[in-house]
Amino acid sequence: MHIVIGIIGLLVVLGLGLLISTDRQKIAWRPLALMLVLQAVFAFILLRTSVGTKVVGFLADQFAALLTFAQSGVNFVFAGVANEGSAPFFLSVLMPIVFISAIIGILRYIKVLPFFMKWVGIGLSKINGMGQLESYNGIASAILGQSEVFISIKRELPRLTEKRLVTMSISAMSTVSMSIVGSYMALIEPRYVITALVLNLFGGFIIASVVNPYEPETQQFEIEEEQQTFFQMLGEYILDGFHVAVTVAAMLIGFVALIAMINAIFSGITGFSFQELLGYLFAPFAFLTGIPWKEAVAAGSLMATKLVTNEFVAMTELAQGNWHFSERTTAIVSVFLVSFANFSSIGIISGAMKGLNAEKGNLVAKHGLKILLSATLVSFLSSIMTGLLF
Repeated sequence: MHIVIGIIGLLVVLGLGLLISTDRQKIAWRPLALMLVLQAVFAFILLRTSVGTKVVGFLADQFAALLTFAQSGVNFVFAGVANEGSAPFFLSVLMPIVFISAIIGILRYIKVLPFFMKWVGIGLSKINGMGQLESYNGIASAILGQSEVFISIKRELPRLTEKRLVTMSISAMSTVSMSIVGSYMALIEPRYVITALVLNLFGGFIIASVVNPYEPETQQFEIEEEQQTFFQMLGEYILDGFHVAVTVAAMLIGFVALIAMINAIFSGITGFSFQELLGYLFAPFAFLTGIPWKEAVAAGSLMATKLVTNEFVAMTELAQGNWHFSERTTAIVSVFLVSFANFSSIGIISGAMKGLNAEKGNLVAKHGLKILLSATLVSFLSSIMTGLLF
């Protein structure tokens, strides 16, 4: 039965994409169908095969090792706090971002990441029917993050058309930064994080090709890399990682407190918390991902929480273990949560863009809600594939 519901969900997601499409006549259906097949194949490999399990296990082990190294630095600085029993969330989950950010900076400095992102992007452009820049942006967003990725192509920004800019923003908001993947893995199962990263990559291209189709451009481009000494770069990335950790902590404090207050207000007036009401609103969509109806309201509550706050708030609630979901529902919800698709991301992307090019930043802000809706459809698409093939 869940297969039929999943197929209906797939049709609903594509139908919503068609509903807001800017030009249905220009949709390239053959690359779109190919990407759907590839998304299903990767979901099957990662979730159902021994090879996928081994690959995911290997990657999870590498991140676990990095987090162990990161904890050495955290323990050195916060020894009096971190070594007494269970370390606070900020130290055990967020502070390792500093070390992971440094590793990404080193890999970028020695040209490993630029080489990987460029050639994988070229390969993807042969599959998705889009330009090389859009394909590079898709893979680079999953490594550098939704705002940092535009710095690497800042020379190309003045030449970008409005449609190309929207497509690249959809890809950026549909992914997550590699620097915080380790933190996600501390909250939810690593295999669901890795599955979401792969599915969202293809999902971003699929939804963008439906919502925002146009003729691809074939011009070549060069990746922008600043000339710095090794230690200049390293210091910059370490501080960037720290700023991300502190920003996430501040967002969590604010959002969790606000949700607690709003829940109390709604409970006093209606007898239902704000999150429960959001759960009922999102329950039909959760059901279409393959989640049983008896779990759909609770799952919909987490999905809605992620949309109106951020993924960390929702993951933290899921990790508390009070939901008693089945393993399949946990997988579907976890995959949905791994993306930057939330309201605050509109400001993050448009703000980052305005810092590089004010005109392009205003265009992103103008299409902000459409970009967010498209990125949310990507999350639903990835969740549906997970539900179909789990």
